[in-house]
Amino acid sequence: MKNHHLQAAIDVETTGLFPGYGDRVVEVAAVIVDEGQIVSEFSSLIRVTRAIPRHVSMIHGITNDMLADQPLPEEVYPALGDFIGTALLVAHNARFDLAFLRHEFGRLGLSLNSRSACTLELARRRLPELTDHRLETVYQHLFGAVPEGTRCHRALDDARLTARVWGGLGGRASIG
Repeated sequence: MKNHHLQAAIDVETTGLFPGYGDRVVEVAAVIVDEGQIVSEFSSLIRVTRAIPRHVSMIHGITNDMLADQPLPEEVYPALGDFIGTALLVAHNARFDLAFLRHEFGRLGLSLNSRSACTLELARRRLPELTDHRLETVYQHLFGAVPEGTRCHRALDDARLTARVWGGLGGRASIG
């Protein structure tokens, strides 16, 4: 997918908060959005050597056992890079997700130089009246109930919600 008019809503789930201190991505997902519609999806759990602390597993529901037979980073990130191509990367709290992705790409000698936009920052500017700007809160404000079966804090479902929020906020006006 090498079209610069596309957006890729992206999300990661991790072992913790700090890639510089050894935390790793354990799940990544991206959805390609073309003219407001999701046209393609990429999602993978990732087997890493860093254990997921119990308190983190309780947030996203991913356990160390779930990663045992999953692909390694060197299998996932080249495929992800090919999938997103030159699309604008859109994430809810882009600074967090992209710091992790750049760290993971860098570990493999790959670069991630895509332009990016942040739905969290956009929501804070456009919806200052909300009591918080968590992804689920913004989604519910814009569209009502989160779709049944959605697992918040799982990468693919959060990437899908981010894509909708991006469109709902009129995201094209805020490309960074």
